Amino acid sequence: MTRLSSLLACAWLLACTAAKQEAVDAAKRDAATDDTGGAGATASGGATGSGGGGGAAGTVSGSGGGSDATGGAGGTRAGSTGGATSAAGGAGGASTRSGGAGGARTATGGTGGAGTGTGGTVGAGGTGVSTGGAGGTRVSTGGGGTTLQNTGGSPDAAADGPASSSAIEQLRAYLAVPRAQRQPIDGESFAKTPLGRDEAAQAADLLWQDFAANVKATRKAEHDARSIKLEGKTMRYAMKTFGSKPSAGRSLFLSLHGGGNAAASVNDEQWANQQTLYQPAEGIYLCPRAPTDTWNLWHEAHIDPMFERLITNLIVLEEVNPDRVYVMGYSAGGDGVYQLGPRMADCWAAAAAMAGHPNDAQPYSLRDIGFAIHVGALDTAYDRNLVAQEWSDQLDQLAAEDPGGYPHVVEIHAGKPHWMDLEDAVAVPWMAKFTRDPNPSTVVWYQDDEPRSRFYWLAVDVAKAKDYTKVRATVSGQNIALESSDLAAIKVRLSDDMLDLDQPVVVTANGAERWNAKASRTIALLAKTLEERGDPRMVWSAEVDVAF
Repeated sequence: MTRLSSLLACAWLLACTAAKQEAVDAAKRDAATDDTGGAGATASGGATGSGGGGGAAGTVSGSGGGSDATGGAGGTRAGSTGGATSAAGGAGGASTRSGGAGGARTATGGTGGAGTGTGGTVGAGGTGVSTGGAGGTRVSTGGGGTTLQNTGGSPDAAADGPASSSAIEQLRAYLAVPRAQRQPIDGESFAKTPLGRDEAAQAADLLWQDFAANVKATRKAEHDARSIKLEGKTMRYAMKTFGSKPSAGRSLFLSLHGGGNAAASVNDEQWANQQTLYQPAEGIYLCPRAPTDTWNLWHEAHIDPMFERLITNLIVLEEVNPDRVYVMGYSAGGDGVYQLGPRMADCWAAAAAMAGHPNDAQPYSLRDIGFAIHVGALDTAYDRNLVAQEWSDQLDQLAAEDPGGYPHVVEIHAGKPHWMDLEDAVAVPWMAKFTRDPNPSTVVWYQDDEPRSRFYWLAVDVAKAKDYTKVRATVSGQNIALESSDLAAIKVRLSDDMLDLDQPVVVTANGAERWNAKASRTIALLAKTLEERGDPRMVWSAEVDVAF
C-alpha cells in the first residue's frame, strides 16, 4: 500500500459530512495549487437445512426439517480490534510501505520529486492544501476534510496539462447539475480526456463527494428503517455499535444467522439469536435477516448486490472504514461464509465460518483475506467436522505454494457438537487483526456458480462471466502477468496506487505480451468503477483489455 493509499482510509471518512465538505471546498478555492478536499448443506440427499445459530441462554433451538439443534449462548467474548490505518506526511516522491498483513499499518512518505505535500493534520480544524512538483507523489490532507487518492484510465493517449485541468472544471460544472438532469457521464467528451495524476485524484474525490451526497439523500430512509429492498427481495437487519470510533472509521462485522429450509418463524428466531452471539471490541455488529427461507439462504444470487448496497450505506451513513469489513456466520450462516468469503473476497478484510459446510465452494479466491473455520469435533452432520479438516489441509497447501497468501486458522473444537459453547468467539478478535488491501499485488479469482463481473482490479464483461473459471494476476513494478487456462479475455484496471501510470505498462497473458504502452486515466472509468462498487477505495481510472 502506498502512502496515498494509507491516507485514503481517512480521506473518504471525513468527506462524509457536509460541514467538513465546506471546509474542503474553501481550501480548494483558496489554494493556488491542484488540491482536492478531500449453504443446511446439500452434502448428499435432499434439501435439508443446517442448524440454527444458538438460542437464548439456557435454551435449545433448531431450524426443523432435519436441522441440528443448537444450544444457548450463555455469554459473549469480547474481541479486539486491529490498528487503524494512519499516514504521516513526507517529501513528495514515491512512498514506502510498512506494516504487517493484519496489524496496524503506517505509511510514510518517501523522498524524491520536487514537490512536497503540505496541509493540516487529518481531522484537525485548519485548512490544508497540497503542492506537487514534477516527479513528486501527491498527498493532500485538508484540515476539516481530506481527499480521495484512488486513481486508475483508458488506453494510450498522453495527458495534456491544460486539457486535463479543463476536464476537471467541466466535471465540476457537470456535477453541479441535478442528477436527474445530467446526461450519462460516459458520453461527455471531458470524461474521455486523458488525465494527469493530480487531476485523476481530484476527479476521484469530486465523484465520491457527489456519490456520497446522493446516498445520503436517497438511502437514509432505508437505513433508518433497517431494511433494504432490491430485486423484489427485502433484507431487514439489526445493528449495535461497540467501542469508540477510530479516526479512520468504524469496523463493520456482518453476522449471518442459521436456520434455512424452515418456516419463517424459525428463521426469525435464529436471526434474534444471532444478534447476541458475538461482541467485537470496536465496530458495528450487524445481523441481517436473510431475504428468503431456503436452505441456501445466504448464497443465492441476490445476496451479493444486497450486501454491497448495505456496505455502501454504512460507509456513507455510519462512517464505516471500507477496508475493515468482516463477515461471519453460524451453521447455515457458516455455509454462507464458506461461499461468500471467497466469492466476495474483495469486499472483506477477513471472514469466519462457524459450524458450516462449504457445499461446492472452493477456497482459491481467499488469497488476500484472513479466513477462519471453527467446528465442533463431534459435529458429524453432513460431515462438517471432516470437511473442515479437508479445507484446513487445502488452505495449508495453498499457503505453502503461495508465500504471503491465504492467511487462515482452522480450529476443530474437541468434545463439541454443532454448538460450540462460544469457543468459536475467538474468531472475532482474530479477524479484527486484518485490514483489506484494495490493490493486492497478486489476485486469484475463481468464479463459482454465481459468477461476478469484477474482483479487485480485474473485470470481465457481464455477459461473458462464466462459472468455474480461474485466473491469477500479479503486479511487479510496471509489469502485470496474467495466467488462465479457461478465459478468453479480461479487463485489467489500473491506478497510481498499483504502478506508475505515467510510464508504460507491460501486460502478459500466459507468457505472451499483450500490452506495452501507457494507459490513460479518465473520468469515465473512475465514475464507472465507483458506481459499480460504491466503495471509495475500489475505484480505478485506467483499463486495459487483454485477450488470452
